[in-house]
Amino acid sequence: MSSVPDPLVPVLAVVGTGLIGGSFAAALRRVGQVGRVLGVGRQPASLQRARELGLIDEIATLPQAAARADLIFLATPVGAMAGILQALAPHLRARTLVTDAGSTKSDVARLARDVLGDRCAQFIPGHPIAGSEMTGPEAADPLLYHGRKVVLTPFEDTPGADQHRLIRIWEATGARVHLMDPAAHDRALGCVSHLPHFLAAAFMAQVVRADDADTRLSLAGTGFRDFTRIAAGSPEVWRDIFFSNRAAVLQELDDFTQVLDAWRAALDDDAHPETLETLLEQAALARRFWGGRNPTS
Repeated sequence: MSSVPDPLVPVLAVVGTGLIGGSFAAALRRVGQVGRVLGVGRQPASLQRARELGLIDEIATLPQAAARADLIFLATPVGAMAGILQALAPHLRARTLVTDAGSTKSDVARLARDVLGDRCAQFIPGHPIAGSEMTGPEAADPLLYHGRKVVLTPFEDTPGADQHRLIRIWEATGARVHLMDPAAHDRALGCVSHLPHFLAAAFMAQVVRADDADTRLSLAGTGFRDFTRIAAGSPEVWRDIFFSNRAAVLQELDDFTQVLDAWRAALDDDAHPETLETLLEQAALARRFWGGRNPTS
């Protein structure tokens, strides 16, 4: 689709042109709501590939992005955010809006206040709840965000016009925007996103350590594949997520351990097999009910 005369984002800078950043640019380009796209990153080969794929129009530095872009989208590991904001800050134009795609929000909000100071209102923390185990520019998908939730956690002093502008931009990608408090976001995502990835990765590690790992994996079916799929995600990204949301993940691990102990006791109880069946039935009903309300999950 060709660009409209006045796109929502005349100049977009994407810092990190892999799955998340590349998909954001591709989604806006698909609906003609972006003009020129600048790509910023640490790996020249990845940036060149993003350019070849048409995800970006040119390669830029962080200072160039800050000086030229109307919107800067940070699609990088949370651990890299401090250095990026420090590089952007001296060159940031007054009308430039900055947002991110990090999976944790409290630490990002604190960082923005520390680095940007009284200009932190130009930064609106965000988290698109969409993704894949695939990485790199080749994984970019213009429909990645279609029908998906995007959480924004604006500051109290974020101008309403800027907040509305970013909501319109995300809605142009097909996403559904939700506003949340950063701490509430981190608690919820610690449960439904971060802990599942932690468990999937730990379980995968257990399987491959077994003496007969090859035999086990050769017999694994769709259930094993579905359960462990997310363990293939970027180790760097997930390391940063776990440490940045450590308190919530540790609390969820404690809660899960209590549940696991109860289920183990039910499995060990030969006299009352109905206890385990009841637990399984409760879990099955909960999953079926949730699945019916979330057709895009």
